[in-house]
Amino acid sequence: MAERRFSEDELIAEIFAPLAGEGAFGLRDDAALLPLGGAREIVVTTDALVAGVHFFPDDPPGLVAKKALRANLSDLAAKAAEPLGFLLTLSLPPDWTNGWTRSFAAGLAEDAREFACPLLGGDTTATPGPLTISIAAFGRATRFVSRSGARPGDRIFVSGTIGDAALGLGVARGEAFAERLGEGTRAHLLDRYRLPQPRLPLIATLREHASAAMDVSDGLAGDLAKLLRASGVSGLVELGKVPLSAAAREAIALVPELLSRAVTGGDDYEILCCASVDAAPALALAAGKAGVALAEIGVVTAGAEPLQFLDSSGSIINFSRLSFSHF
Repeated sequence: MAERRFSEDELIAEIFAPLAGEGAFGLRDDAALLPLGGAREIVVTTDALVAGVHFFPDDPPGLVAKKALRANLSDLAAKAAEPLGFLLTLSLPPDWTNGWTRSFAAGLAEDAREFACPLLGGDTTATPGPLTISIAAFGRATRFVSRSGARPGDRIFVSGTIGDAALGLGVARGEAFAERLGEGTRAHLLDRYRLPQPRLPLIATLREHASAAMDVSDGLAGDLAKLLRASGVSGLVELGKVPLSAAAREAIALVPELLSRAVTGGDDYEILCCASVDAAPALALAAGKAGVALAEIGVVTAGAEPLQFLDSSGSIINFSRLSFSHF
């Protein structure tokens, strides 16, 4: 009988967490903290994108580059860290071309300028495939907002809209539901899958008012469950309060089962955060002034029970899985 392999969470907790050093939070957060002394600290995060897993091999190379950088900028934003720069490792398969790398670099340069996050170095290697991009980003924080600060009674918020990227992946795959959508709807969902929007304008808001935060990369339900576990608490979410775009609503109206995909699918790169009852109004107000929509979707509760999603009648909704997992 074949040995059962670790899940992604088990792999991190059992194999790599024992190696973690000071500032790594036992590998239970999206970033590490390098204290410099004084009021400022360096935040470090990393993400890898693999062709055929995180993007399609024929996706425009400039957009692939931007997605790779923005995934890391999203982590920095969730920790309330201002970007400082990044390292790039690019592993190219045998069929790479000069034109592809020029287009990739052009897209990377645009975002590096837009987000004031310059390239600091890196490595280029050959690989038999697939194409792999890894970025390590560095930021500066005056207050690191961890996953582990949520407390019973805190309100739960999420930025932007949820599920567009997961539905956009379905559009990119040419799934049957996509053919029934309007052209504008398909374009919106596909754009949200290919080009996430890092919520850097929320940095000051989170630093001032959030008790805990992380970005939504693997799925709202699963990522919120991780945040609550790290904080030693549980929570309730009203499914009807989860913010959905008009495009997502159009798709879900055609195929109601897509609601589950929207709530559990990955690549949203929105910010999930908590704030005390007293701080919640100020958090929402500051987010609005920063130009980012922030929806209150639930409440943190005491105990270790699993996170619960409730429908409009107050009944518990069970999902077959909470989020994307590589293993």
